[in-house]
Amino acid sequence: MEMEKLVSLCKRRGFLFPSSDIYGGLNGFWDYGPLGVEFKRNIREAWWRDMVTAHDDLATMSGAPEPYEMTGVDCTIIMHPQVWKCSGHYDLFHDMMVDCRECKARFRADHLITSECPRKPSRHPGEFEKCHLTPPREFNLMFKTIVGAMGTEENTAFLRPETAQGIFVNFKNVCDSTRVRIPFGIAQIGKSFRNEITPRNFTFRSREFEQMEIEFFCHPSQSAQWYQYWRDRRFRWYTELGLASDRLRLREHEQDELSHYSSGTADIEYAFPFLGQGEFGELEGVAHRGDFDLRSHMEGKLIRQGDALIVEQDEDGKPRHRGSGKDLSYLDETLKERFIPHVIEPSAGADRAALAFLCEAYSEDEVPDEAGKPQQRIVMKLHPRLAPIKAAVFPLVKRDGMPEIARNIYRGLKRRFNVFYDEKGAVGRRYRRQDEVGTPICITIDSQTVADDTVTFRDRDTLKQWRVKVNDCSGELNNRLGI
Repeated sequence: MEMEKLVSLCKRRGFLFPSSDIYGGLNGFWDYGPLGVEFKRNIREAWWRDMVTAHDDLATMSGAPEPYEMTGVDCTIIMHPQVWKCSGHYDLFHDMMVDCRECKARFRADHLITSECPRKPSRHPGEFEKCHLTPPREFNLMFKTIVGAMGTEENTAFLRPETAQGIFVNFKNVCDSTRVRIPFGIAQIGKSFRNEITPRNFTFRSREFEQMEIEFFCHPSQSAQWYQYWRDRRFRWYTELGLASDRLRLREHEQDELSHYSSGTADIEYAFPFLGQGEFGELEGVAHRGDFDLRSHMEGKLIRQGDALIVEQDEDGKPRHRGSGKDLSYLDETLKERFIPHVIEPSAGADRAALAFLCEAYSEDEVPDEAGKPQQRIVMKLHPRLAPIKAAVFPLVKRDGMPEIARNIYRGLKRRFNVFYDEKGAVGRRYRRQDEVGTPICITIDSQTVADDTVTFRDRDTLKQWRVKVNDCSGELNNRLGI
């Protein structure tokens, strides 16, 4: 699949637009259009339902050591600046960048071999004879802002670069206000911001994006088992919603790739079409974070010293970034044991998931038109749970009582499903318009409907058609969608 075709379709049909498009756009920012907002909302709702609201707290899930509970929070985008100092983001959340003194372009140092020289696109930056690159230097990725009217440096805050820290600082609040017992997970969906040096590849690397994260708290003795469970559970979620297993992989990080706090991290990766042959891009990371986060917010910023994590100290021997001092340990009343829970973090990007599902769904084939001649068709083979429109209702013609019947069916279905009504143009063209946006089922009201009270159901992928009683339309659609 050529990426340019998908980008064109997304703008033409209202999935995605460049932000501030009439002013030429702003690099790294994207707006979701009328269909895109429904599509992305369906992804978020599928994730929240599968991970949180539909989770059975009483059953032991396949691969899990024991039953567990799930709950959620919704935290602010701007938090106390000390949160980011203790988490390590203030000091460590940076990429290495280089500038070209000749053309003034800026690049991530680790992306030079995949970037194009602006003056010589056939070469990488630094390979063209006129390139003059600066030495790599650090660039902190957090967006700064000012809180309050004074506007001084003391009022500096940051847009969150991840949603996870809001969960960690609310761990005690959740434990104190609910009856959750370890093991349990806290989920959150929300916007995050990273001032990427070189946003690129459509929405894959953006400066504003949405995360779907779980922080799962467990006893240290079971953390390795829970890490394995969440790796497999999250990988399976993508395949259940339509990503092909041959374009999806689970890659365990090598030792030199691990963060200083992690004892294991696995990336769920997808073979995006804008990448080279055999290359994969990250969809989601599942990390075994140990007790790093809760300890950081108790004691202060931690650094690794040998096999241990210790509080980093300044030149006076005091904590470089002091923690809250609050006790974030957990008392297990059954075991009569107090401990600092370990954390397993499945961290997914809603926008990257949306991009992967769009790439996977895009397809071209040929179908006969009304005269029997083959015509090229673009079809988005989205999973029914994710499709922005679940069904379209068409009267074959605008006479003989067909529009009236079609509108009644539309109104009846609208109570349960996002359906679309269309009576403009030849029915074949209406089918193509719905195929192009991924609508799974089309329902046509024709002359036979007037005679025997049945309508035609048409499947998007197989093109199969069958008759259904008008009164059975809602039940048939629900069965076909499987939602």
